[in-house]
Amino acid sequence: MGNRGGCLHDTAQRIVRPFASRRWIACLLEFKGRRRNVMTPGLYTELFFLDEATALAAGHRPCAECQRTRYDLFRQHWAAANPDLAASARPSADDMDRVLHAERLGAGGTKRIYRDRLSRLPIGVMVADDARAYLVHEHGLLRWTPGGYAARESGGDDPELFVLTPRSVVRALGHGFSVGLHPSAA
Repeated sequence: MGNRGGCLHDTAQRIVRPFASRRWIACLLEFKGRRRNVMTPGLYTELFFLDEATALAAGHRPCAECQRTRYDLFRQHWAAANPDLAASARPSADDMDRVLHAERLGAGGTKRIYRDRLSRLPIGVMVADDARAYLVHEHGLLRWTPGGYAARESGGDDPELFVLTPRSVVRALGHGFSVGLHPSAA
């Protein structure tokens, strides 16, 4: 689960804006016994992801409260893999969020993507061709679906694909940050 910095819905539970701030975080479904009514008027809008790879591809990062260990590990790998972007070896959430916000949004609020060769991408990155999204996996490409990963595909002769995961996160994955995957990826 995650959120994009606040309330994105109206009193009729309709999404009325794509984000409220640049703080896009991925949270645990369960934490300290807290209970929420989804889309409560005036409170933050809950977003649900298949897994951590999907959340990272959407431009979210681990929450510093409910996922403190994951957050610290992500921050360590992100800073080491992006020394030109990190303000220090322990960048603040604001420092990372500033970079991630610029990387995830293109002109007019569209999702910013880029193209790269499959052979240059680490495990855990989300990519797409013209029709479908995939997870880069050690056994090839796994087709993403809302319910889990489906058919494995070899990827062919090193195709050039659309990369959905922000560049600084791709570098953190390449530096060794191991992403959490839905059980269907096994």
